[in-house]
Amino acid sequence: MIGNTIGLIALALGWRRSILTWPTQLLSGVVLVGAYASAHLSGGVGKQLLVIGVAVWGWWQWNRGRQQAQDGSLAVRFATWKERGLLLAGAALGTLAVGGLFTLYPSLSWSPWADAYIFVGTLVAMVAQARGLVEFWFAWLLVDLVGVPLAFHSGLAFSGMVYVVYFALVLWGMRDWWLRSRTAPVLEGAHA
Repeated sequence: MIGNTIGLIALALGWRRSILTWPTQLLSGVVLVGAYASAHLSGGVGKQLLVIGVAVWGWWQWNRGRQQAQDGSLAVRFATWKERGLLLAGAALGTLAVGGLFTLYPSLSWSPWADAYIFVGTLVAMVAQARGLVEFWFAWLLVDLVGVPLAFHSGLAFSGMVYVVYFALVLWGMRDWWLRSRTAPVLEGAHA
């Protein structure tokens, strides 16, 4: 419950384009590693370790200031077609690989393909967020469309409610980043 709540805060900070989104996501991952380890869910531990790694990378990306707008905030933009293709290919191949792994080792997941989809979709969303891409909100939206029903179906009502709140934040954040991308100057080499 604590890890998921911190994760919600991290998403809200991401919507605000705050650098604090990354250390907050990192803290959420650390708390969730402890929770999954105590429940002997090694797949959940592995997922959170990767999430922690992407959070460190995202923090580094935003700290570098490469994506800063003139007003000092994070410059957001739509991905290029090449970037979209890479994100989609990574999502598809990653889901196949992780789903296959979860199927081979059933102790890692009680719902291998849905968990793989959520896991890889989360990583794709975080990578797109670290790059300041509006598409990160679409990736979260697609994760939530599977995560909400799966959580409730699995008897994880609190996680399901967290996903419902995520869904609302995602829609709000998507609108905000979309509007900001339309007013931001186009970065060299970045065509939507």
